[in-house]
Amino acid sequence: MRENVQILRRDQGVSFPALLLDPPLMDAGDLDRMSSVGVDVQCRGRSGNFVQVDHRVLQAGAAEPGLEVMSTSEALQAYDWLTEYRWRAVSADKDEFTRYAREHARHGYFIRVLPGARINHPLQACLYLGEDGLTQCVHNIVIVEEGAELNIITGCASGPRVGSGAHIGVSEFYVRKGAKLNFTMIHSWAEDVEVRPRTGTFVDAGGTFISNYVCTRPVRHLQMYPVSHLRGEGAVARYQSILVAPPGSRMDVGSRVVLEAPATKSEIIARTITTGGEIISRGHLVGRVPGVKAHLECRGLLLAPEGLIHAVPELEAQAEGVEMSHEAAVGKIAPEEIEYLMARGLSAEAAVSTIVRGFLNVDIPGLPPALRDEIDRAVALSREQGA
Repeated sequence: MRENVQILRRDQGVSFPALLLDPPLMDAGDLDRMSSVGVDVQCRGRSGNFVQVDHRVLQAGAAEPGLEVMSTSEALQAYDWLTEYRWRAVSADKDEFTRYAREHARHGYFIRVLPGARINHPLQACLYLGEDGLTQCVHNIVIVEEGAELNIITGCASGPRVGSGAHIGVSEFYVRKGAKLNFTMIHSWAEDVEVRPRTGTFVDAGGTFISNYVCTRPVRHLQMYPVSHLRGEGAVARYQSILVAPPGSRMDVGSRVVLEAPATKSEIIARTITTGGEIISRGHLVGRVPGVKAHLECRGLLLAPEGLIHAVPELEAQAEGVEMSHEAAVGKIAPEEIEYLMARGLSAEAAVSTIVRGFLNVDIPGLPPALRDEIDRAVALSREQGA
């Protein structure tokens, strides 16, 4: 990993230089891994950019007015009021990992969209583990002010020389009145890396929070359970996840939404595939006032006999007039589905690939071509391992 460092200040109003400089900020293998999690190393069509490798920030800044991007440590020095947000959506005493983060977090990203600003292009952020055996610990804070809109693509990955390590990431999101945040996170870790994200979100009246999560690579143990609180009337939260667990991987992933205000809505959708690994797919909807609506959907495919999928859907109504539903299904590909496609000219392998691809087809707006290719690669690998 090269030591070149380039910090782009928020007041520069710059267009981002590519990570592929001469010499490049990173080695070719690292850039390839970044591309696989949706990071455009050419920085084309991006409103902002944040890249942290281990404990070092390589790039940070914004290229559109109304947007601020910097490290959280820098933001805490620049803004006294930011202490009112830190550890508010996620409690520092939540568990051993948040307590560790409180003492050891270094950097992470601070992103803020000013009131009324509608950012035209996606912002990209990358938290990258480049040193073998290292524990990367970060604290991220995102604030989308009233009436503002932003689309974030975050890629988290480990480098080709990393065999083991850990990532602990605390993320706090604040979506103000009438604001919208579309947050897409893609993970690609080494087979012996442990990952412990801790995330909390507050959504005010008329605000919308959309979270898309993708993990298709081996990981030793992934455990995350983000929680959203819909605090204002008409607030919306939607969680979508795509998980593929190869042999040796353990993924304990879920979402919880607390509907605290009238006319709030939520949807949790999970698509899971095991080719030999273990997946626990959780979902918890809590309706606290009358007139809220929410739906939970967990679907899983077993493509290997030694794999395990455990769906845990929960609906909790604390008031009359709450409308919540759930749907959960786990099983193998039905032989008649394969036969149907084979009767129309597909081979058995192509039929399975088509079924798996359709199963994972959760609509994620603005998905980068490189990431769509990565999902297709995961589909092909799933077919091969499950054959």
